Amino acid sequence: MLEQQADRVMELSEWSQRWQEDKIGFHQPEVHSMLKMNYEAVVNGRGGVRWFFPLCGKAVDMKWLADLGHSVVGVEISEMAIRQFFQENNMTFSEEDVPAVPGAKVFQNSEGTVSLYQCDLFSFSSAVAGQFGAIWDRGSLVAINPRDRDRYAALIVSLMAPDCRYLLDTLLYNPELYKGPPFFVPDEQVQSLFGSRCDVKLLQSVDAMTDRQRAWGLDALTENVHLLTLKAAN
Repeated sequence: MLEQQADRVMELSEWSQRWQEDKIGFHQPEVHSMLKMNYEAVVNGRGGVRWFFPLCGKAVDMKWLADLGHSVVGVEISEMAIRQFFQENNMTFSEEDVPAVPGAKVFQNSEGTVSLYQCDLFSFSSAVAGQFGAIWDRGSLVAINPRDRDRYAALIVSLMAPDCRYLLDTLLYNPELYKGPPFFVPDEQVQSLFGSRCDVKLLQSVDAMTDRQRAWGLDALTENVHLLTLKAAN
């Protein structure tokens, strides 16, 4: 089933253009229900957790977590998305260059609890902002080009602190009916991408079909949420 989308490529400029044209149907105005439902499983009794949001857009989930006492680091290619996040949440923010990543900028709220890096995700690393105690991957693994998934998995694992709990949202549908993005990522691929380094647990599986997906030509859509934790070093 993976071969139908194996060669599909979205350029970074296309994602930026979607923001410019306000074609952001993937943006959700409310905190994601699966984050709320599985929040305790990720936090696991910890306070002040550093969260990482790959391909963060202007997700309101980031403010929700900051308001709960956590800190958030996100990476996003669209400067427009980042500016809209701070403006729409009435946050004052600063803007600085990132010496470690040529051409990148980091935008940070005045409290220092939300830091959003405007750059290519694959230019980011633990050398830029350290490792994280939690990751919320909603619309990231399913958005990157399928041929980049091995590289993506290696990056995410490198950003995981030893106690990191990685919440991963994936979509199941018939890829013969829709070319993506968001792309089809079956549970078997989650296991093949991360299973050698992480324990993978399916937390939740829901019918996520809406009129938006029917308009794509789909007849069914399942949304799965997985919890990944690093395997103990031998």
